[in-house]
Amino acid sequence: MGLKRLRALPVIALLCCGGSVSALAAVTYEANLGPMPLDAANKANVLGRGGATATLDGKTLTVTGKFGDLPSPATAAHLIVGLGIGVPGSESLDLTVSQGQDGTISGQVPLTAKQQAAFRTGKMYVQIDSQKAPTGNLWGWLLPQHQDAAPDVPQAGPWFLPQLDTPSR
Repeated sequence: MGLKRLRALPVIALLCCGGSVSALAAVTYEANLGPMPLDAANKANVLGRGGATATLDGKTLTVTGKFGDLPSPATAAHLIVGLGIGVPGSESLDLTVSQGQDGTISGQVPLTAKQQAAFRTGKMYVQIDSQKAPTGNLWGWLLPQHQDAAPDVPQAGPWFLPQLDTPSR
């Protein structure tokens, strides 16, 4: 092999790895936390709002967020895997939550390959439990970061469900 070819090998290797480096970059999703599940029997106990972001870096998911206006103090927070948006799940990972009516959530959890796929396809959500709503006060599905439409502003395209543009596996 000539000298010119030997010098070109590191450049070729760097170019080949460049695509895989970007594929491994951290991915950030967000959740709009709202009262759920809401029905006539529990609507007085399931109130409040919040937001969270989750960043997947390798196999580690880092979650941070804030919430407020709960009707009773928060007791627990979880990441839950369901079948899709709006579908309750059962597989749960614990997060740290402030024990108040207003506060923060946080956590770093390692994800299995199956959980990573659920995260990337909108099947993972954040749930905050409270004293008056022990099986969920605020829920929010983690979706790719996107711009929310202002109230009363019509939007074209898949703005409401951005995960529709992600692979199903």
